[in-house]
Amino acid sequence: MTELAELLRDAQRVVAFTGAGISTESGIPDFRSPGGVWTRYDPREFTFDRYVESAEVRRNSWAMRTELFDGRPSPNAAHRALAQLESEGRALGVITQNIDGLHQDAGSRKVIEIHGTMRDVECIGAAPRMGTPDGCGFRREAEWVFALLEGGQDDPRCPQCGGIIKSATISFGQMMPTDAMEEAVDIVQQADVVLTIGSSLQVYPAAEIPMIGKEAGARMVIINREETPYDSQADLVIHANAGETLQRAVLD
Repeated sequence: MTELAELLRDAQRVVAFTGAGISTESGIPDFRSPGGVWTRYDPREFTFDRYVESAEVRRNSWAMRTELFDGRPSPNAAHRALAQLESEGRALGVITQNIDGLHQDAGSRKVIEIHGTMRDVECIGAAPRMGTPDGCGFRREAEWVFALLEGGQDDPRCPQCGGIIKSATISFGQMMPTDAMEEAVDIVQQADVVLTIGSSLQVYPAAEIPMIGKEAGARMVIINREETPYDSQADLVIHANAGETLQRAVLD
């Protein structure tokens, strides 16, 4: 832990890249580990095209979102540590694969959500094609759709155009948000330290982002309970929980 604390003490342009592992300590299940979300739901069913085609897939998707929302999770020490670095003027921001909004709840102001957010829902149109939403622009907080679900609607539709309503997240087969990806690449290329936290680094193209920072001259730290494909290329690897690790390095 001392090595990480010393590295961060000298850093002025920290960028964090976070995955599901940073939020498991807040009670949000991850997707790929034993007992994760994909052990209860078939990821092959959760493609953008299947969501558009099948009301059953949409019902299962809302059930999964309800599970992820259950209990109203709060930020943990890892989220708070990253917000603290930013408040001290030593961090450029957070790039996250997560859709839970916990970085914002912890106080982080610069958060690039490359996979979208489950806190909002949006209209994607009646029959969008090729992984590209084609809605009317309707967007609301997720509580709106959950109220409809609780009221008995199992496949809510857009009140403006009748299009399909979907969580404002990026599904398998859906086009990545170009603006968010470009912003992520830009910010990571400015970093002097890239903290990769709680990510398996197996989902592309997102997994390439920390290496872009390293290739631009940043030191790369990986904090993850399991090994990742990029451990051998990191400057520092810590196989431990993110909250405890960052608590000691930043908050204590």
